[in-house]
Amino acid sequence: MPVRSVPGAASVAEPQGGKLFAPSAARNSGAICDLLTEAAPPRGRALEIASGTGQHVIEYAARLPGLMWQPTEVDATRRASIQAYAEEAGLPNIAPPAELDATAPGWGADHAGQDLIVLVNLLHLISESEARTLIQEAAAALAPGGRFVIYGPFMRGGDLISEGDRAFHTAITANDPETGYKDDAEAIGWLQAAGLEMIRSVEMPANNLALVSQK
Repeated sequence: MPVRSVPGAASVAEPQGGKLFAPSAARNSGAICDLLTEAAPPRGRALEIASGTGQHVIEYAARLPGLMWQPTEVDATRRASIQAYAEEAGLPNIAPPAELDATAPGWGADHAGQDLIVLVNLLHLISESEARTLIQEAAAALAPGGRFVIYGPFMRGGDLISEGDRAFHTAITANDPETGYKDDAEAIGWLQAAGLEMIRSVEMPANNLALVSQK
């Protein structure tokens, strides 16, 4: 994944001892876990793309104990934070964090056989071509019947639906014109082009959206 500088509001994570703490992850983990308890398979292998600080994966593993969770992250500092959270949680169903650039071609074959893949708050921070590669590789990594859950901010039918979304999108694209909010219909088209079937599109708190698809 190219090293992109993003606006401060896009990725706030404060050091707390050996861990990083992101307020946004603390706010949205409950709603995402609620969605996953409905959308995820009850057991199997689960891969989290861009696990960030590690706050999410310990919540996922606690709420969905039948899944063996593999957190991944391209950034070494964040992998250390993920490991610290996992060690503190002491849950048996979290593997050590793996280094993964999910925008690079070819990784799907290295992580084949996943029953669930989760991606939170990344698509708006990468380019369209990177997003399409990520989706194609995630589709390749899924086992037949496996599900892919994408959560984050999206345009709806080409429109930004709130002042906050317009301001955030403007800040992101001013920082890097290749990034910014993706359109929900276009993202669904990329999922379908990768061989995935849309299961549902779920409105989430704070104007976010979750796209649930299946191989």
